[in-house]
Amino acid sequence: MCVESDGCEIEGCSSSDEVRTLSGSMSPGLKSNPDLHPCKPGQKFRAALLRCRSPAAAAGILSFGNVLNYMDRYTVAGVLLDIQRHYEVTDSGIGLLQTVFICSFMVAAPIFGYLGDRFNRKVILSCGIFFWSIVTLLSSFISKEYYWLFVLSRGLVGIGESSYSSISPTIIGDLFTNNSRTMMLSVFYLAIPLGSGLGYILGASAKVAAGDWHWALRVSPLLGITAGALILFFVPEPKRGSADQMGGRIKTRTSWVCDMKALAKNRSYVFSSLASAAVSFATGAFGMWIPLYLARAQVVQKTAEACTKEICNSTDSMIFGAITCVTGLLGVLIGAVTTRLCRQKTERADPLVCAVSMLGSAIFICLIFVVAKKSIVGAYVCIFIGETLLFLNWAITADILMFVVIPTRRATAVAFQSFTSHLLGDAGSPYLIGLISDALQQSYATSALWRFLSLGYALMLCPFIIVLGGMFFLATALFFLDDREKAEKHPSNDFFYLGNMSIWCFLYAKRGTKI
Repeated sequence: MCVESDGCEIEGCSSSDEVRTLSGSMSPGLKSNPDLHPCKPGQKFRAALLRCRSPAAAAGILSFGNVLNYMDRYTVAGVLLDIQRHYEVTDSGIGLLQTVFICSFMVAAPIFGYLGDRFNRKVILSCGIFFWSIVTLLSSFISKEYYWLFVLSRGLVGIGESSYSSISPTIIGDLFTNNSRTMMLSVFYLAIPLGSGLGYILGASAKVAAGDWHWALRVSPLLGITAGALILFFVPEPKRGSADQMGGRIKTRTSWVCDMKALAKNRSYVFSSLASAAVSFATGAFGMWIPLYLARAQVVQKTAEACTKEICNSTDSMIFGAITCVTGLLGVLIGAVTTRLCRQKTERADPLVCAVSMLGSAIFICLIFVVAKKSIVGAYVCIFIGETLLFLNWAITADILMFVVIPTRRATAVAFQSFTSHLLGDAGSPYLIGLISDALQQSYATSALWRFLSLGYALMLCPFIIVLGGMFFLATALFFLDDREKAEKHPSNDFFYLGNMSIWCFLYAKRGTKI
């Protein structure tokens, strides 16, 4: 027998059961009491609703929301050529869309990280997802004379999506523990490449089906509103640290300034954050420009004509989206397996595997620009291998953060890592690549060949940044063991076992972009 918060009996419960209230609190099972009265019909419905709010259902809903978060982010990239023709803007102008989005995302991340450590998380999540859904829907009705307003709308969407990426993993972390938490967080973050790839596919498919690219921005908002409602009704608000039996034993929370000083002295955290910025730089630029680059390559090869119609061919966006889905999944899985095997040889396996994968990725990404002029198939092969190696470090980077940062400081660490990786990475890379491409085109006579080459030369900056990121991971390896030992011996870890579990927590907030 269970008791609801208003004092009525809920049928179908045993005396040892507990019931979650709609606020997320727990009501312990009680013995029969003559003062209790049977639940009214409305209260029975509420009780049935509470029984549906299981941790597994909550993790599934949050993962669904994560898919939508990234799907909406890359829907614009799936119809980028149509947007450029509609608003009649240059490469740098179209690159500004992603830059403004990421800038607002990274500025909002520390704010939501602070709020997420102190206030009701599911309310913040729901408000954020409702906000970006409504803004995205309204942006599809902006006329061609107001491109600045369309750019502004992407900035507002970035604020809404930042709330979700910063907070939702912490709820899963408090609902599960040990292997269960590892599995659920794995599912949650595997939704990132899936959602990113689906964004390209959705944008291209909706445009073709409706005959108008604006409809690409009208599908994900409807799904987003549905996800927001599901979060409000079916996702509980667990006590922070409850899954680790720390709920009542976490020591007094330190101030934000104290946390930031400690993180600044954590060398593994600093270098891994800089490496994450390098990954973000490359993925942000590639996610925005590669479909357009391949479209120009086909014009040069004379296997396709330059787009002069209202609706442009979106085959490259759909193929690139499919590749992204597959490479994201493969990269995360291969990275986890490789690290587990390498840990048997060295305790520095995590940063070393990241460094090797980054350096290998740079080689294949360079080859893209060598073979694209002659073979689109060859370019896709290089993209597949390069992306897989680049995505391989996602889960591992998350483990590095979990190892070297104490539990009571992780939300702040994730938020600030998200801020720095976007600030130094994909906040400026799409615009910078477009700016370089425009400058090269103005230096020479404009032609289809030179428009293709200028964008390729601009994108060649990415492999060099990736190599730099590999160097930062090597630097992380030098200090990894010392910083991990300090975190394990910290007083707040008296009741918390880190071990070697591969918690893939927080890795996309700090990645505003997949490729």
